[in-house]
Parts: sequence; C-alpha cells; structure tokens
Amino acid sequence: MNLKGTKWIVTGGSSGIGKAIASMLIDEGAEVMITGRNKEKLLSVAEVIGAIPIWADVSTDDGISQVFNQVETQWNNKLDGLINNAGIGLFKTIDECTRADFEQVFQTNVFGAAMMAKQAAILFKSQKHGNLVNIASTAAQKGFVYGSIYAASKFALRGLTQCLQAELRPFNVRVLGVNPSEVTTAFNQEKREERAAEDNKLRAQEIACAIVGALKMDERGFIPELSVWATNPF
Repeated sequence: MNLKGTKWIVTGGSSGIGKAIASMLIDEGAEVMITGRNKEKLLSVAEVIGAIPIWADVSTDDGISQVFNQVETQWNNKLDGLINNAGIGLFKTIDECTRADFEQVFQTNVFGAAMMAKQAAILFKSQKHGNLVNIASTAAQKGFVYGSIYAASKFALRGLTQCLQAELRPFNVRVLGVNPSEVTTAFNQEKREERAAEDNKLRAQEIACAIVGALKMDERGFIPELSVWATNPF
C-alpha cells in the first residue's frame, strides 16, 4: 500500500505509540488526525509532527462523534485507516478490584475501540476499502498477576479484532491486531510523563515501524496478528 496521500485517524496520538505511528505515517506522506484528552499536549504534538488535532475522549459517544464529524467536514468522509491506540491500565489483585474499575478500563480499551471501529467500518464498507489496526498487548495472549482488569480488556479487544476480520474481509478491509510487549512510554505513569528509553526494552518506534511496515504490504494481503517482543529484556 502506498501511504502517500492516504487519510488516517490515530487515537491517543499525543504520546507514546500513537505519536510514533502518527509521525511515521506523516513521514510517508499521509494525512493524520490524532486524538487526545490533554488539550495542551495534543496541540503541541500535532504542531510538531504536522498532524490534525482533535481534542476528544474516544471512550465516549460524544468524543467519537467529534472525530467522525471532523472526518466528514475535512475529508468528505474519505478514510483509509483507523489506528485504535487509546488505552489505559489499572493493576490490582482481584480482591481489590471493583465493578467500577472494570468499567473504567473497558470503557476505553474495549467499548471506545469498538464504537470507533463501528463508525470507521461504515465508511470502509461504503468505499470498499480500509484498514483497521487494534493495538492490544501481549497481555491479550497470557494473563499475569495483577492483570485481571487490564488483561481481560485486551483479551476482549483481541476477540473483537478476530470478529471484525471475519466480517470485513469481503469489503476489502484489512484488520490487524497488534500485541506490543512492554514499551517505555507514559503508559500507566501517574504524571503521564514518558519513561526514559532503556537499551534492552522496546520503544514506541519499534511498534510504529512494525505497523507501518505491515500496512505497506500490497493490499491483496494483510497480517492478521502481530506481536512485538524485546529481543533480550532480561
């Protein structure tokens, strides 16, 4: 796929993996809208990388409407791809977990991603073309201590991805699930500050490189699931 001139949405695009993906797509000549909840940070990053900022919370219906209203206004409902990257984490022992904890994480990691995918799918099916990337986690493949909430949400996203692959292939829509291992980003950092890079840990750039490389494959084929591990994190 030639990415030059294509149009993309990247949720959670003001930091970490989302920022790296958006920046790499723009370097390939794509137009990119990025979403974020921190307005100041969003506007600053968008200016630096050359993205279109949308200050919206994509875990809510109002936020999702904002995004797709912008797609209609600015791109006349032409959309080549959606990167569902926005996500949050919460890590507790099961006896500490509350229903509200599960609802908070699932609202973003599952419900928001699903409703973003719904709106994108309407456009993709109409134009008989599209790309959907759901960023899950290696936590979607194997549970772990304190991971009941987060891993459950990512397992759900992985299941959703597989269903969308089956449903959307007849419309020439490629649906890719990506499972990053630990990445040194601001994820799960209380002050949302980027963690310093470590020589033996993954950076956001590695995930972006894997995704953009997969998207550049000729559109007759796609990679349904991609996991990215650090070579030697120990």
